[in-house]
Amino acid sequence: MIVTTGDVIIADRCLVEFGIKTDGRIFIGEHAIIDGGLESDKDIRIDIFSSIGGDVSSDGNVYLGEKVKVVGKLSLQGDLDVGDSVEIGKGFEAKGWINIRSPIPMIIYIFIYLSQLLKMGRSEEIERILEEIEENQGEAIPISETFLYIPTNSIIGVQKSKIDAHVSVGPRSRVLGNYEVKGNVMLGDNAVVHGTVKASGSVFCGKYSNVKGNVDATGDIRIDDHADVLGNISGGAIYLSKHAVVSGTLFGRQGISFTTSSDLEAEEKVRRFESNVGMLDEVEHLLE
Repeated sequence: MIVTTGDVIIADRCLVEFGIKTDGRIFIGEHAIIDGGLESDKDIRIDIFSSIGGDVSSDGNVYLGEKVKVVGKLSLQGDLDVGDSVEIGKGFEAKGWINIRSPIPMIIYIFIYLSQLLKMGRSEEIERILEEIEENQGEAIPISETFLYIPTNSIIGVQKSKIDAHVSVGPRSRVLGNYEVKGNVMLGDNAVVHGTVKASGSVFCGKYSNVKGNVDATGDIRIDDHADVLGNISGGAIYLSKHAVVSGTLFGRQGISFTTSSDLEAEEKVRRFESNVGMLDEVEHLLE
């Protein structure tokens, strides 16, 4: 089971071979497959054609889209909003209101209405409706400061995980599995990965981070102070802290350099200065 804090957002067409437990909300997109159960202290929203392989438990409200399948039991303290042809294998228990929506999605009603307006030649009315729809779609749902986000078409598995985007692992996190990433990978301080990391971009391992496997990258690899890599490291240019530990071999296609924390901080200040960020931070620090 994936145990975390804050909101969890799983995008469309993802496969997650774990259950999910959090004190925040859970948002699951379309055609997603979750092999385990869901447990949340707040609301749970599951979009159309998604499947949950275990129980679903929420202390808030639960929203199930059309054709959603829950293999286990559904239990919630709040209201249940359910779409057409939803399957709940072991029944449900809700303390609040139960609302079964119309099987015809709202977009179909809008399409029928626009078709009638076209027949009547009401082009101005159609433009007004489309503008309102566009404005409503622009409204964002605020997400908690700490959150877990899994991008579209990602696979999160016990043996192998595949993500077509950048990966950022927060400080003190524990991650299980081998990761193949089409982008950059950044491990926060004291983060642990029980597996191998392979990235098409660059890889950065923060202070006291631990990778219990190989690190392979097309781009550069930076290993910060007191980081520990149990396997081999292979990449473009490798920047290795003098206080880091690598149990395997090093292969840098563009060379290997030993660095210190001051070197990394200096490079970061130059980068932020070039992007007009460093000076603002310095002024803000003086005003504190």
